[in-house]
This record gives sequence, C-alpha cells and structure tokens, in this order.
Amino acid sequence: MMAENKKISHPFRLGLVSMPWSIFNRPSIQLAALKAFLDRDKALATTLFHPYLTAAAAIGTENYHYLAKNSWAGEALYSPLLFPEQAKPAEKLFYENCRKEKKLAQLNFFNCGQLLEQALEQWLSSVDFASFHLIGFSICFNQLISSLTAASRIKKAYPELPIVFGGSGCVGEIGKSLLQNFSQIDYVISGEGEEALQQLCHSLKSPENTKPLPLQILTREPEREMKSSCAGVADINNLPVPDFTPYFQEIGNNYPGQPFIPVLPIEFSRGCWWNKCTFCNLNLQWRGYRWKTANTMLEEVKQQSSRYQCLDFCFTDNALPPKEADAFFKTLAKEKTNFDFFAEVRVITDPDKPRLYRQGGLSTVQVGIESLSTTLLKKMKKGTTAIENIAAMRQSAEAEIILDGNLIIEFPGSTADEVQETLDNLDFVLPFSPLTSASFFLGHGSPVAENPKSYGILSVTQHAGNKKLFPRKLLKNLTMLIKDYRGDRTLQRKRWKQVVRKIESWQEFHIKRNPSKPALSYRDGSTFLLIRQEQINGPPLQHRLQGLSRKIYLFCRKIQKFDTISQEFSNVKESTLMNFLQDLRNKKLMFSEKEFFLTLAINQDQKE
Repeated sequence: MMAENKKISHPFRLGLVSMPWSIFNRPSIQLAALKAFLDRDKALATTLFHPYLTAAAAIGTENYHYLAKNSWAGEALYSPLLFPEQAKPAEKLFYENCRKEKKLAQLNFFNCGQLLEQALEQWLSSVDFASFHLIGFSICFNQLISSLTAASRIKKAYPELPIVFGGSGCVGEIGKSLLQNFSQIDYVISGEGEEALQQLCHSLKSPENTKPLPLQILTREPEREMKSSCAGVADINNLPVPDFTPYFQEIGNNYPGQPFIPVLPIEFSRGCWWNKCTFCNLNLQWRGYRWKTANTMLEEVKQQSSRYQCLDFCFTDNALPPKEADAFFKTLAKEKTNFDFFAEVRVITDPDKPRLYRQGGLSTVQVGIESLSTTLLKKMKKGTTAIENIAAMRQSAEAEIILDGNLIIEFPGSTADEVQETLDNLDFVLPFSPLTSASFFLGHGSPVAENPKSYGILSVTQHAGNKKLFPRKLLKNLTMLIKDYRGDRTLQRKRWKQVVRKIESWQEFHIKRNPSKPALSYRDGSTFLLIRQEQINGPPLQHRLQGLSRKIYLFCRKIQKFDTISQEFSNVKESTLMNFLQDLRNKKLMFSEKEFFLTLAINQDQKE
C-alpha cells in the first residue's frame, strides 16, 4: 500500500508499461485496451509507455524481431541486469538458444546486454515518475525479467510509488509467488485487467474508502483469500476500441522520418471455445468464452484502419468464434477490401470455408495441428483426428492461405505405435506447408500439469532455462509459467528422433522446390483430371483420371466415408471402388483413415 494515507487530488495518474519482448511491429493491445477502458473514467488519466521500441532501436529491429521470437535468449539478456550473479549461466542459455536461429548467431551477449541497459536507462530518465500515482506492467510470456528489472529501478528511485503487475504471465499462484518474492511489486491483478485496475486506482485515490479490494487483486495481506482469475467483462461488445495513438507517437519519436506501417492487433474473442487441450495453459486468465459479433468486429477494423492508415491486422484470439468469423469474412469478401489478417483457428475441414476466408482477407493462419496420430490427438484431447488435420492443411493450401502449425514431439506417454503412425502420415502431407517440430513443455495450470501421474510424469521440477535465469534460492519459492518434469523424457527423445529428421527433410524439400506451383495439384479437363505430383527425389510424376475416376476423386475433396462414396457411385462394385481408393492411397494421392477418405491434390486453377 502507499506509505502516505492521504487522498489524491483529481486526476489519478496511471502509467502503463509494455517491456521487451513485446512484438516490435505491433502496438500492445493490452495497454491500448486498458487505456480506452480507463479513459471513460474522468477521475483517471492513463499514459502508455512502450520501452520495447527504445530497446529495438538500440539493438536493431531485425535483431529484436528474432530475439522476441526466442523467449529464452531474450530473457537471458535481462537476467544479469536484475541478478548480476546469473551472468555466466544466462550467457550460456543465450548462446544455446541463439545457435538454433541463424539470424542470432552473430550476436554478442554482453554487447546486447549493455545496449539494452542503456536503452532502459534512457527510457527511465525520460519519464517523470514523480507525477504518477501508480505504474502498471503488462506481463506476457517473455516480458517477466525485463519488467522486474524496470520495476526494481523505478522502486529504488521512487520507493513510495506503487507498482502493479498484470497479464497472462502472472495469474494465480504465479502472481502470488512474484508478489511474495519481489519487493518492487505492490499488487498483482490475476485475470482480466479492465475493471480490477479501475478499482485499484480508486482505492489508491481515496484510501479513506474502506471497501475491500476484489480478490483478483493480489496483495501481501496474509489473511486475504486468492482468486486465480476474475470473471472479467461480461459482454466484450461493450468495450471501447483500443487506443493505439501513444504507440504511433513513440514510433515517430524513435524512428523519425522512417516510414513504418505496423500490424494492428485486434480481439474477436476472449478465452477458447474448445478449451480442452491437455497441454494448453493459454487460458489461465480467462473465465468462460466470450466473443464480439461480426458487426462489432467489422466496425472496429474499419475504424482502426481509417484512424491509423493500416490494412494489416492480427487477431489475438486463441481461436476465432466460428459463426461470427464466417459472417465477418463473408461480408469482407463481398466488399472486396484490401485488408490482410492473421488468425489462430481450430481445424477447418470444409474446403469452401477457407476460400471464403481468403477472399475476406485472411492470408495466414496458425492451426492447432499438434499431431498426425489420432490416438495421440485423443490423449491431447484435441477433438480432431489425423485425417481432419490433414484436411485442414489441404484446404488451407487450396485456398492459398499460409498455414503455420506445430507438431508436438516427445509428448509424455507417447507410444511407439503413435510415433510410427506420425512417420507414416508425414509421407502424405509432403505437398503442404511443413509444420515445425515443437518439443512438449509442461505449462503451469495445464491439464497435464494438474494431473501429471496420468501422463507418466513422476515429478514436476523447475525448467532448466529458469535455473539459469534466476538465483537458486529465489527460484525455489517461485511458481513459473513453464516447468520441467521427470518421467519418460529420455525414452521420448530417442523415440521421436526419426520424426524430427523427417520434418527437417520436409522443410528442406519446400525450401528447394519452386513455389510457383503446388507440389501436388490437379487440372480439370471436364471429363478427365491431370495430376502433377512432386517427389523429394526424382522428377514430378503425372497421373490421369478419367470419367468416374475423376468424379470420385473430386467428390473426396471433403472427407467422405466409404459408405457415402459407395452410395454416390452405386454403379461401381464396392470391391472395385475400394481397390481404386487404396491404389490412390498407395500413390499418396489420397489419404485414408479407417473408413474415411480424403483427396490430397489441390485445384491448380482457383478461378474454376
């Protein structure tokens, strides 16, 4: 609490900060959304700060970009600024992770650290912290140590100035442990910030008000119960449009005279409508799934585009709301706008929907593929099958939407059969954009972490990366977002090696090939199909399907059950039909799983 228990005169001044490693070419939607909400309250005056822009200017925007994508390397640079005794292990962690990214291989740990410290001091000296009544830090996945460092230096210079942390990186037990172990933090907001932050500001503004703080505002009072997250705003359609103006002002100050057009983050929904994946801990701060209507989202996009003269947008959702997204992109497709969108989506198997989304401006998607083994997908509770995941990859390719996706390797309890199924199915997805192999990590609050024994995990430990970033004595008392474990790790690493190598070959194939044509495509001659199929080794193969063969192949552009195919083509003997489908599978022109079949070649001419 504040040392002096006196009423603060109007207005209450709040400063909100987003530290590295927030993505450089995007304003912080967390800060912008909070400012827009709090600006409705005339008793409060909110100022936003984006020190990550100063940091990017110091080390170079390209270096910053790749460090922001590599959370361990980025956090390692700030660790010695907060914990000088961690310099050597942090340096080791830095170089271990930089070796994995060619763009970072030339960086020097100490030189980068010096530049970041100078940038931090430059920003700190530019702000009149004495004029503020509260400073808040937004903490996402790789902003913790940089924020702790800045907060420590602010607190040292202004010991009476209260500091609050909030965001996805300090929910529940994580936030509680930060509060208990770092004296520079006075409060932690666990969950959504709008209403809770407003209430905290009024509590500090009028300390004579004895109304207790909401339980989602964590304090050091030992008798207070703790809530892991708050219910949040019931109807997010009523939220104001985020205010990115301060970001653009800082861009102008940090890069004067340089043309810069950022990607604007937008929020269609909060939470995840599926919210069952056993490995996922992305929804700790949300309660329930809430979404905006298509009309609300359309108005916001058009308003932000006009206001900031931008056409590129990134949805921050964990998964778009399906019905509203359909209406949103359908409207934009009719209007023929030039907007460009990135979004995270659940698997879409209908070939017509991605094409509609693409016409509405969706150019890149991150799809939760995670596995090409149906039994492993069941363990992950993904709610999809291997053939549905492959269909999503095919449909995105045909719609000319770039698909980014991960294939989780070394999932605890994976069987040899599941690894073999993955290896076999990788042969069928060769034509499509390669996935990235991602080693399983244990996330705090995920279903696996909450019930580790069910997945063969013997004990949960601190992650090796965090052991290099934090002093051992301190780390013992911290609850971290990413954990480690003892179990079948060694077995899984050995088991999944072949998969890693096959994914690398897949990636290499797409690096070397000519991207002007799809790797597996067909041209339709009305009564026949010509199929072109590229191989890893050897020249492209050519296939021709005529008459009924053509019709059957086109019919299976959507996943079709054998009985349905047989009914559609009832004049073909079932045995003949099955032999034909199996022959297509053997040639890797079709994928099948149990009684379901899927065409793999995509239409080379999207005009048809």
